[in-house]
Amino acid sequence: MSRVSVEYEDHVARVTLTRPDKMNALDSAMIQSIISAGQEVAASDARAVVLAGEGRSFCAGLDLSSFAEMGKMDAEGWLMPRKHGDTNDVQEVAMVWRRVQVPVIAALQGAVYGGGLQLALGADIRIAHPEARLSVMEMKWGLVPDMGGMALLPRLVRSDVLRQLVYTAAPIGAEQAERWGLVTTLDEEPLKAALAMAAEIAGKSPSAIRAAKRLIEVAESSDRSEVLWNESHESVGLIGKADQMEVIAAQMQGRKPVFK
Repeated sequence: MSRVSVEYEDHVARVTLTRPDKMNALDSAMIQSIISAGQEVAASDARAVVLAGEGRSFCAGLDLSSFAEMGKMDAEGWLMPRKHGDTNDVQEVAMVWRRVQVPVIAALQGAVYGGGLQLALGADIRIAHPEARLSVMEMKWGLVPDMGGMALLPRLVRSDVLRQLVYTAAPIGAEQAERWGLVTTLDEEPLKAALAMAAEIAGKSPSAIRAAKRLIEVAESSDRSEVLWNESHESVGLIGKADQMEVIAAQMQGRKPVFK
């Protein structure tokens, strides 16, 4: 049975983890379902994505039954092959959302632990319930973050915060997570807030939103000259084109833009 549902409405893709009885814990089927959902959304005409989990928790991390399986696996044969460009399957759970060309907003509640936190880090924006709890949980099980977290965490938090999170595996509250940069904002109704933000983004120029996501990715990882070149390159692809002209016309006419 699929562990993830994907629904589309008004150019917003709603991706939901559907294993609430297990706090949406990650097993092999869940991992493959998340990757497939990301690939499906990436190929769609969605202009924004909301990533959520059913039930009381967003995702409590790796399913406990999976730890028993680990002892029987050839870890090198499982983890070292790059199956998705620069990632393996477990890393792609988070990184597939960075490959999606439109903004991804995660709505977080309850436990956001281990692989669940790394999944959330793959989103562009994280809206959390004030009582949500987050943890880089891997050290509890004698492991290190290995689902894309070490590619994403250093962009968000200071080195000393990163080290505390990784070394201790201690859960932190959503307010602390917001102060440290793991969470974008808090809301009593994170899913409702995420859907509202996605709807707002979906009403913007689709080509400009995609250009902005590409440009931010470059800005976070490249030197100044490359960033400046990409600013100009992306602007050339937008100025005077159909989406931008529709934005201008809509602004002048006092209406919402309609993009083809």
